[in-house]
Amino acid sequence: MQKLKTNKSIRSRFKVTGKGKVLASQSKRRHLLGDRSQKMKRQSRKRWTLGKVDRKAVLRALPYGTK
Repeated sequence: MQKLKTNKSIRSRFKVTGKGKVLASQSKRRHLLGDRSQKMKRQSRKRWTLGKVDRKAVLRALPYGTK
C-alpha cells in the first residue's frame, strides 16, 4: 500500500496532542492590534482546541499526526 500524503499547510497550522486533541492558534493577531482591547490580545496568546467536526477534518489531512 502506498504512503498517505500529509497536507503541509495544515501541518504547520495545527498541533495534535498525545490524546488526539487538535490545538490551533487564535486568528486576528497579525496587524491592527492597536484597535483591539488588551484583554482580547492577552487571551489570544493561548492556543485553543478545535471542535469535534473540525478536529475530524484536520486529522484526516494528517494521517501520521504531527511530531
